[in-house]
Amino acid sequence: MKTAIVSCKTLETELTAAIDRTGVDYPVAWLESGLHNLPKKLNARLSEVLSGLDADRVLLGMGYCGNSIAGLTTGDFELIVPRVDDCITLLLGSSARRAEIARELSAYFLTEGWMRGERNLWVEYQYSIEKYGEEMAQELAEMMYAHYRTLALLDTGLEDINALLDKTKIIADTLHLQQKVLPASVHFLEELLTGPWEDGRYLIVPPHTTIAAGDLTLTT
Repeated sequence: MKTAIVSCKTLETELTAAIDRTGVDYPVAWLESGLHNLPKKLNARLSEVLSGLDADRVLLGMGYCGNSIAGLTTGDFELIVPRVDDCITLLLGSSARRAEIARELSAYFLTEGWMRGERNLWVEYQYSIEKYGEEMAQELAEMMYAHYRTLALLDTGLEDINALLDKTKIIADTLHLQQKVLPASVHFLEELLTGPWEDGRYLIVPPHTTIAAGDLTLTT
């Protein structure tokens, strides 16, 4: 069975590590990181990429990302999707763990991949300064992030977390957040690459099937 992977570049470091660890040699089609902020454009790009694949099975290395996969129709292939809202949950392992951390810490999550993205929060903040001036940008940021207390950095052990802490300290200081490091892993991605794909953790879409919004339940 021919297998291919479609993944957001936000997860490039983690997925590459999972591929190395599992020894699979499936081709990967990478999606631009900035698309996760634009569900309609992400949906269109996914449809374009999927239609061009020569595969019997496609593994989606990303989450639902604002239900951006709703309405997609599979071709002559089976599509396997982790039941997670986004890549943060993939690295934390479950929606339940993410929700618990978010409640306890009022956390805004960051990874090395998110910081490399074209539309990360710091890029958006700099854009606001250019457009509105520093004072207004600060006021807007304080309103947007008012319900967060923590800037939570996920540590998979693949990158130097201290280097990431140095890069993000200015963000935490600007947004008046406390930095905290949280353990994370690529286990979910390794499981995605090899199976088994349990229904509670994965959405399995048969060939020639359209994904409905109601199909997009989350893993516990």
